[in-house]
Amino acid sequence: MDKIVILDFGSQYTQLIARRIREAHVYSEIHPCTIDIEAVREMKPQGIILSGSPHSVTEADAPLVSPEIYNLGVPVLGICYGLQLTAHLFGGAVDKAAHREYGRADLIVDDNSDLFHGFQQGEENASVVWMSHGDRLEKIPPDFKVLAHSKNSPIAAIRHKDREIFGVQFHPEVVHSPRGHEMLRNFVFTVCGCKPEWNMGSFIEREVERIREVVGNDKVICGLSGGVDSSVVAALLHKAIGDQLTCVFVNNGVLRKNE
Repeated sequence: MDKIVILDFGSQYTQLIARRIREAHVYSEIHPCTIDIEAVREMKPQGIILSGSPHSVTEADAPLVSPEIYNLGVPVLGICYGLQLTAHLFGGAVDKAAHREYGRADLIVDDNSDLFHGFQQGEENASVVWMSHGDRLEKIPPDFKVLAHSKNSPIAAIRHKDREIFGVQFHPEVVHSPRGHEMLRNFVFTVCGCKPEWNMGSFIEREVERIREVVGNDKVICGLSGGVDSSVVAALLHKAIGDQLTCVFVNNGVLRKNE
């Protein structure tokens, strides 16, 4: 099964990236940006997406990723902070923008191949996208080229000239970027070559089988707080092993009064 791995740098939109990929019927997983490079290699993803972040790549303690992520032989797409981090690691220059860009912006496509396949080039055919950043790419890294720009971001989308490494300054995953889903689909299908073969039903079936293989005839205890995560785990476990499961309610201290 084709898989897109999303590395999370703390963006409020990371879950939305995964949702957009799954809506295209391709499986995606979110992992922290600190994940070991060998773990990513073992996943054998068809593509990797680097999320946004509230941090700046110029900070001393900025979250980073192993540069080896770009040498796995699979396409990489950096979104907002992911673009800036990619540019930073490849020798570009990132600095504070004169004006923080937050809100809708007109994106002018300069190169409508790959990531912007199906888009028209030129200012008269600008596409609205959602910007949310205080830094911007001031100098493009060597061996990269500009794919798109906006009024306040002269380098709003880039790609490596020879390798399938991309970056966008905006957030294609949010609804405020009306054609953002097309850009993500272009990355997933045109660039990564994924096939739309996944759906939530197949995920449930696969996980149920995996649980049965792991548990066998053993008994399982599940701590259940009533939240989404533990409730989904409990439902999957019960579907897989039935009465072999015992759920124990855990009051985690954040319930409503008298609940």
